[in-house]
Amino acid sequence: MTYFYYKTNSWSSQPQPQISEDQVDLWKHLAEKKNWRIVQLPNGFYQTEHLDKCDCSCCKDGDSCENGESCKCKWLDVTRRETLEGAESAIDGSVEHYAKKIEFLKGPKVVKTFK
Repeated sequence: MTYFYYKTNSWSSQPQPQISEDQVDLWKHLAEKKNWRIVQLPNGFYQTEHLDKCDCSCCKDGDSCENGESCKCKWLDVTRRETLEGAESAIDGSVEHYAKKIEFLKGPKVVKTFK
């Protein structure tokens, strides 16, 4: 019992791991719904995908750049759902999840004070 108590409480005394700026940028990218799409697969299922974060500023659809070269940005698959509504709710849930992660980076917020 003492060992379990030690293991569960020892992490809280450690400094929390630092989150890299690249990771925060990725979360901000994923928190925007415009970076997501739904595609229908040949088997009738729907796949949610998000646009890979890239530095290519000329592409808007992820297919080709203005100069005619192939775009380096790719769509990464995330989940598969049976219905279009299910796929869209999965994207909404992901966007909300990453928005909360960004909000928590700001630190604790006061929810109630007592007098």
